[in-house]
Amino acid sequence: MPLEAGFQCAGCGEWNETVVDESGGRRQSYVEDCQVCCKPNELAIEWDGKGYLIRAELEG
Repeated sequence: MPLEAGFQCAGCGEWNETVVDESGGRRQSYVEDCQVCCKPNELAIEWDGKGYLIRAELEG
C-alpha cells in the first residue's frame, strides 16, 4: 500500500509530494523529478521504525 510522503528538492528547496511503496522494503532509492524546477532528485528512502525518512540529492 503506498504511503503519502514528501521531500525537499535538493536543487530549488521546494517541497514535493510523493508516495512510498511499502512493499519496496525498508530501504529504497529511485529518481524523481522536482514538481517545481523539474531537476532530477535521487531519493534515498529508509524506514526508521515510525515512518519513512527521505533524503534527496541532485542526480548526477
